[in-house]
Amino acid sequence: MAGERRSKMMEETRGKLISAARHVFAEKGYAATSMDDLTAMVGLTRGALYHNFGDKRGLLLAVVNQIDGEMAAHAAAVGSRADNGWDALMAEGVAYIEMALKPEVQRIVLLDGPAVLGDPSQWPSQSNCLQATVRKVEDLMAQGIIKPIDAEAAARLLSGAALNAALWIAANDHPQDVLKKAVEAFRCLAEGLLAVRN
Repeated sequence: MAGERRSKMMEETRGKLISAARHVFAEKGYAATSMDDLTAMVGLTRGALYHNFGDKRGLLLAVVNQIDGEMAAHAAAVGSRADNGWDALMAEGVAYIEMALKPEVQRIVLLDGPAVLGDPSQWPSQSNCLQATVRKVEDLMAQGIIKPIDAEAAARLLSGAALNAALWIAANDHPQDVLKKAVEAFRCLAEGLLAVRN
């Protein structure tokens, strides 16, 4: 019973720190966020942060993983409303690109994330998205919709195109203007995978 209570308290502490960090990182950015201010916001000590995340970078990784997971769930929900597998794959990619317009996603995932955590394709959350895309590509290949090529290569290039479009939007002074161009180019590139083009 004591172990259960301790585990629950640790999970609550992690949740408080991630929630506070998410708010402050989105508002001030990673570099301008003070760990003392952050922990004070939720009535915890720096020790709690270090115990749960190792350091500020570890906390950012946890926040990015949470947001990335929400982005993947949103994209999957959008894709699930499509009429077929190809349209679902395209809808998911476009939904991911469109999320680059959200200030929280821009600041935390697309600007601070790569600057602090390095190559997004190496993040655990991106790896999960990649595996889901590989499975979708394999299904579409099995149905004869996509050309018979290496599924992982196709999935990596699709994921990379969506990610780079999102990075471009986030870094641009006029993100709304870039969105339309990015989505159009993404669709055009992806259509090269089709076995029979319309």
